[in-house]
Amino acid sequence: MNAHSPSAAAAAGSTVHLLGTLVTFRALAADTEGTFSLVEAVTAPGQGTPPHRQRDDAEAFYVLEGSFEFMLDGSTVTSGPGAFHYVPRGMPHGFRNTGSTPAKMLIINLPGGLHENFFREAGDAVADATQFPPMAPPDIPRLVAAAGRYGIEMLPPA
Repeated sequence: MNAHSPSAAAAAGSTVHLLGTLVTFRALAADTEGTFSLVEAVTAPGQGTPPHRQRDDAEAFYVLEGSFEFMLDGSTVTSGPGAFHYVPRGMPHGFRNTGSTPAKMLIINLPGGLHENFFREAGDAVADATQFPPMAPPDIPRLVAAAGRYGIEMLPPA
């Protein structure tokens, strides 16, 4: 088995802004033989993802800093540093930063590719992964169209 170094894009830490979250790519499908993608997500206070579900195999969240409220299959739990959540295929879920400062987590998607492509298509590239761009309402048609192309179904709020 060969060890692989992160691709130039992942090693450079390319970042997109999506729904109040700065998503920095740490390992891409191309780096993991398609097995998984890994991103670092920094979410502004009060921001996060609406409820959704996806067709990829699984998603996992590991909280590094701050406080997130996770909606997992209809239940809500608040999680701080060290919390881990596994989301199997098809489970409705979403998250929101409930704190007053940015919150950070790692997100793993299995297999690699679908989510990283969604993030790139639905998000906006940013040059500085440490600064949030001005917050603006999301482009819902763009978000829903991109989500549909990558097997993500946006759900109505609970």
